[in-house]
Amino acid sequence: MKKNIITVLLFFISITSYSQEWLTNFEEAKETAAQENKNMIMVFSGSDWCAPCIKLEKYIWESDEFKKHAKDNWILLKLDFPKRKANKLSKEQQSHNDALAEKYNNRGYFPLVLVLDKNGNVLGETGYKKITAQEYVNELIAFEK
Repeated sequence: MKKNIITVLLFFISITSYSQEWLTNFEEAKETAAQENKNMIMVFSGSDWCAPCIKLEKYIWESDEFKKHAKDNWILLKLDFPKRKANKLSKEQQSHNDALAEKYNNRGYFPLVLVLDKNGNVLGETGYKKITAQEYVNELIAFEK
């Protein structure tokens, strides 16, 4: 019995060690980035309608390679623009996302992935690419140099 409890605890610890927290508030992300002296990854996504956004989520953001690097190096900010009623954002969140889209994504690209410094300055941008998760992480790292 004791062995089973320990096994279950180790399983949950291993799962949470690779979990990542995507923030949805730019000011909170910027403040955290400044406190931790990290850059930010800002993602404009259409989670329920944009096929490349869904692929980016599945093959890159959910990969162990991305999670391992992101955990120690980046503050993650996801700005979603769902279309289905069931996934509708609050008015406040939608206004927040719209304002950031006006500033950082005025061309309306989806997905758009930006690497920002802790002050919100753009260091580089990309979108979905059919490459390995490690290659994608390497590309994001290259923007920081």
